[in-house]
Amino acid sequence: MDTSMNQRSFIEKLFHLQENGTTVRREVLAGLTTFVSMAYILFVNPQVLGDAGMNKGAVFTATALSAILGSVLMALLANYPIAIAPGLGDNAFFTYSVVLAMGIPWQTAMAGVFISSILFLILSLVKLREIVIDAIPHDLKLAMAAGIGIFIAFVGFQGGGLITGSKSTLVAMGSFTVPTTWLTIFGLIVTGGLMAKKVPGSIFIGMVLTTILGLVTKLIPLPTHIVSTIPSMKPTFGVGVMHLGDIITKPQLWAVVLIFLLVAFFDTAGTLIGLASQAGFMKDNKMPRIGGALMADSISMLGGSVMGTTPTAAYVESSAGIAIGGRTGLTSLVVGVLFALAMFFSPLLTVVTSNVTAPVLIIVGILMAQSMKEIDWSKFEIAMPAFLTIVGMPLTYNISYGIAFGFLAYPLTMMAAGRRKEINPIMYILFFVFIILLYTINILPK
Repeated sequence: MDTSMNQRSFIEKLFHLQENGTTVRREVLAGLTTFVSMAYILFVNPQVLGDAGMNKGAVFTATALSAILGSVLMALLANYPIAIAPGLGDNAFFTYSVVLAMGIPWQTAMAGVFISSILFLILSLVKLREIVIDAIPHDLKLAMAAGIGIFIAFVGFQGGGLITGSKSTLVAMGSFTVPTTWLTIFGLIVTGGLMAKKVPGSIFIGMVLTTILGLVTKLIPLPTHIVSTIPSMKPTFGVGVMHLGDIITKPQLWAVVLIFLLVAFFDTAGTLIGLASQAGFMKDNKMPRIGGALMADSISMLGGSVMGTTPTAAYVESSAGIAIGGRTGLTSLVVGVLFALAMFFSPLLTVVTSNVTAPVLIIVGILMAQSMKEIDWSKFEIAMPAFLTIVGMPLTYNISYGIAFGFLAYPLTMMAAGRRKEINPIMYILFFVFIILLYTINILPK
C-alpha cells in the first residue's frame, strides 16, 4: 500500500497530473492510443530506407530506439503528451531525393544527417532555431508541409503499383492485372473509411487488415515466426560518423545537410505549435517549455543519426492521445515503453510489404496536404512561391528542389508587388543559400 502511494506521489511530482486535470489511467490510455496511431513507422521506415539499400532489421531497431529516446526526453524535459519518432518526410527525402536521384551512397548521406543533427542541436542550444523559424513566411511553411505530403503520396502511389513510369507521358496508370496492386487499393479504401469514421489508430488497423488479406490470399508469404530477439544495429550503427570524410569529396552533400536542417527546422516546430493549441497549452500565443520540447527533438535526432535512421520529428498522431485526455509527459513516456516492447516483433517486417505501406504514405500525404487551405492564394506574390514549392517536390521527385523554387521566388514576387519592407532579412540570406544549393547539386562535378 505504501509502495503504491509512493509511486503515485512520484508520478504526481514528475508530471503534475492534478494540475493538468488528468489521471494515471487517462494518461496510459492516451499513450496507448498515440502508439497505435503511429506504430506504422516501425514498418514503414525500414521499408523506405530499405529502398536506399539499408538493412531493414537494423533500421527497425534504430527507429524504435530513436522513438524511445525522443518520447522519453519529451516526457522528462518538457512534460508534454507529444511522441517523437523518425519523420516520414525526412526518410522519403533521404531515399528518393538524395540516394536514388542524386546517386549519393546511403552511408555518405547518413554522414549528412549526422552533421545536420549536430548543427540542429547547436541551433537549438543557442535559440537561433526560433529566430529562423519566425523569419520564414507562414505561407511558405504551409507550402513545404503540403509539398512533402504530395511527394510522399506520389511515392505511395508508385510503390503500391497504382502508377507506373511511361516514356510518352512520364507517368501512367498501373496495371490492375497485378494482384498485389489490389492489396494497395484494399488498404486505401479500408484505411480511408476508418479515418472518415474517426477510429483511433486507423492507419495501424488498416495496415493490419491489409496484411491479413495478403496472407490469406498468399500474396504475402507467411513469416517463419512472430517474436524474436531484437535485430542488431551493426549494419547501420555509426556509419554516418565513419563516412564524415566523404563530405570533403562530395560538395553536393552540403546541400543535403542544409535541406535536412531546414525540413527538421519546420517539421517539429509546426507540429508542436499545432498540438499545443489543440491541448490548450498556448499562453499569449507562445508555447511554454518549448525549449525543452525542441531539445528532446534535437537530441533524439542526433541519437538516431548515430544509430542509423533519418531525423526524428514530433508526431501529429499525438493528437489522437490528446483528444482522449492526454495532457502530460506520462502519455509520451507510455509511448516510449510500448516502442520498447514492440522491438521484439521484428519478424513482422517480412509481411509488411510495399503494398501494405503504400496506403499509409498516401493517407499521411492527404493529411499533410490539408495545410494548403490556409495559404493566402488571393495574393499572387504569395501564391506563386507557394505553388512552386508544392508542385516542385513531386514533379522533380526531389523535396530540396521544391523548397528551393519557393525560397527563390518569394523575395522576387514580394519585391515586384511593392512589399519589399515585409521581407525578413534572413529570407535574402536564404535566397543566396538556395542559389548555391542548386549550383552545388546540378553544376558541380559529382
